[in-house]
Amino acid sequence: MTSAAARRLLAEFVGSALLVTVVVGSGIAAAQLSPNDEGLQLLENSTATVLGLAVLILMFGPVSGAHFNPVVTGADWLLGRRSRTGIPGGDALAYVGVQLLGAVSGAWLANAMFDRRVFEIATKDRVTPGHLLGEVVATAGLVVLVFALARTGRAGLSAAAVGAYIGAAYWFTSSTSFANPAVTVGRMFSDSFAGIAPGSAPAFISAQIVGALIGLALTRVLYPGVAKAADDVVVSHHEFGSPQ
Repeated sequence: MTSAAARRLLAEFVGSALLVTVVVGSGIAAAQLSPNDEGLQLLENSTATVLGLAVLILMFGPVSGAHFNPVVTGADWLLGRRSRTGIPGGDALAYVGVQLLGAVSGAWLANAMFDRRVFEIATKDRVTPGHLLGEVVATAGLVVLVFALARTGRAGLSAAAVGAYIGAAYWFTSSTSFANPAVTVGRMFSDSFAGIAPGSAPAFISAQIVGALIGLALTRVLYPGVAKAADDVVVSHHEFGSPQ
């Protein structure tokens, strides 16, 4: 492994970990600060996530592209594999691996900071037809946004644009926009406001994959130009999202 490749993987690991730390940690804080007001909890959680996500994209985007999300990495590979402009398959698998490890580590870090048991499993079931549809919509929109920016030479706006989209999706989707398989996995490891029970995670991840495929199809139709290189795709997710 070259030093450049190692730096990219480290950036994806640390960025994914900090993203989940922001989501889970702000969820725990919101539940403690506003225990009787779920709307205010969601506002607190979403605000922290939007700001944290934007900062992480700015921090790690120049190193790895700041994917932090397996569906973004997979979409980058699929869109660029014929023209060989996207992330190579081997690199994509490595990205996904460190994104998953980082997400779990981020949940443990959030638990520790708030004096919870570090190793715990979430018990909050979330699967309903509406929540799954919300994940399809949230993920499709995220994928279209990321690659619309990349294909029109506006990747530099990703921190603001992706942050704004996720902030809106917290509120307009029933699932509060997880939109990220790695973050979904990470949130299984905190039995808190932001947690998701392991039994709910596979359905959420399946819905995210469906949403990503829809987003890919829309991207190909709306922006038929050649995809930018992986390092031009500056993005995170989701994970975003918060519970209700």
